[in-house]
Amino acid sequence: MRIPLAAAIGLFFTALYFLAAIFAPLLAPYGYAEVVSSGYWDPPSAEFLLGTDGIGRDLLSRMIYGGRTTIFVATAATILSFTTGSVLGFLAAVAGGWVDQLLSRFVDLLMSIPSLIFALVVLSVMPVTLPVLVLVMGLLDSTRVFRLSRAVAVDIEVMDYVEAARLRGEKTIWIIFREILPNALSPLVAEMGLRFIFMVLFVSTLSFLGLGIQPPQADWGGIVKENAEGIVYGIPAALMPAFAIATLAISVNLVADWVLNRTTSLKGGRG
Repeated sequence: MRIPLAAAIGLFFTALYFLAAIFAPLLAPYGYAEVVSSGYWDPPSAEFLLGTDGIGRDLLSRMIYGGRTTIFVATAATILSFTTGSVLGFLAAVAGGWVDQLLSRFVDLLMSIPSLIFALVVLSVMPVTLPVLVLVMGLLDSTRVFRLSRAVAVDIEVMDYVEAARLRGEKTIWIIFREILPNALSPLVAEMGLRFIFMVLFVSTLSFLGLGIQPPQADWGGIVKENAEGIVYGIPAALMPAFAIATLAISVNLVADWVLNRTTSLKGGRG
């Protein structure tokens, strides 16, 4: 199997970020909250490869641990989003009638409220812990997945092989997971890459606004917030996590595009 250059680059950087997140305690030279310098925003050196932040913590260690937190939260929220949204979307398409109307109107109601505002309101009255953060982000984003999965399933649901499964007496669960899901994977895989990046941006935005990952834990949005004042003095500490978010977003999108093209071509070849 020949991997295009763009997809290979995307796979390399995506794997690099995920491996760094998994092995963060082994790679980080210092603890994420450990103050290792009496200076503020020390420049890069042999001891501190990326310098230090505004209170003397090693920026490289903060970046590695911050990537771990950001990627973990974004991955967990994406899995929750797709599990909830796709199952309910397929159920609405297959069941039809009042089930479809009830779920669709409820999703329309949630989507009428901007996700960021909704999350800020909910998190302002709840303890901001990692499980709560994942739950809020995943459930809010599942509305977008519901709309996509329902739209795809409506087209698949009228196919002959689905009608044949109904005539055989197959249950709704069988039709969803054995007939509709395998034929809906291509658009869902592409959307999963986009939703993962949205989750990375979402949790980074919440942290920047003070309602995401709470100090002293590190995440990329929080690191931007902590070092934003340094930009005025020409200190690039706040730009490094922004660069990490950008490269991760581009890498995951390159991989998602390649997977989408490959699965689409494979399905076309079998047809």
